[in-house]
Amino acid sequence: MATVRLDQKHRALIRAIPDSYYSALAKFFGSGPKDIELARTQHSNYKQALESAGISVTMLDADHNHPDCLFVEDQAVIIDGHVLLPVPGHPSRVNEQPPIADFLINQIGGGQICRMSGDARMDGGDILRLGDIFFVGRSTRTNDAGIEELQDLLSHLGHELRVIDIPENALHLTSIASTPTDNIILAPKGYLPEDAFGELPEGSKVIWLPSEETYGCNTIGLPGNKVLVAEGYPSVLEALTSLGLEPILLDFSEIRAADGSLTCCSLFY
Repeated sequence: MATVRLDQKHRALIRAIPDSYYSALAKFFGSGPKDIELARTQHSNYKQALESAGISVTMLDADHNHPDCLFVEDQAVIIDGHVLLPVPGHPSRVNEQPPIADFLINQIGGGQICRMSGDARMDGGDILRLGDIFFVGRSTRTNDAGIEELQDLLSHLGHELRVIDIPENALHLTSIASTPTDNIILAPKGYLPEDAFGELPEGSKVIWLPSEETYGCNTIGLPGNKVLVAEGYPSVLEALTSLGLEPILLDFSEIRAADGSLTCCSLFY
């Protein structure tokens, strides 16, 4: 999840991989999972990596009727203790949300929860935070009506929102960008124009990386200068270490096979 600052990352929600994971949606990074047991091992290592970094992790049971249910990031947008429950952009994913919503209502309180309605559509994977600036991807999963509802929440909280058009060869904004720290954006060349993020605050910058390492640009910054990063992306690794960060490498091959990335699998709340 990419909508909380480093100092807000204390608790995370994840969800177990269902038996139906073979049928997960796949179009961009992979052609579909082949080995569920390997995927579960990789997911367990992800959970352990978060816990080793001091994050308290809760794992919900899998919903075997929903192959993509492990990708919890898309089901809620959590900003400064407020929760926006979107209508997911793909119809097959709408009914994944109720147990996640129930959990967050119990943890955060119903008064801090708002729900999208009508024609609004949004996946949480289309939102990225850099300090007090939020970026939202206008994509096949997130439409203008959804963006307008996000704008209403951010205006209430005093944050700025910038809209980025996501190219057809990418799923979400966080499929092609992440913030390993509160002032650094990693993004691959060739997907977005160099001015896509606009003028950034002093001390902030975008680090552009080779397009062949697109998948590796999805990272999770953690307290203590730690950062989760997928194995196999040397330019990404070099960029992170040059920033003085401590990379925690994870094999995520069977998650990638279902178009999933590191941020897709958790919600920080």
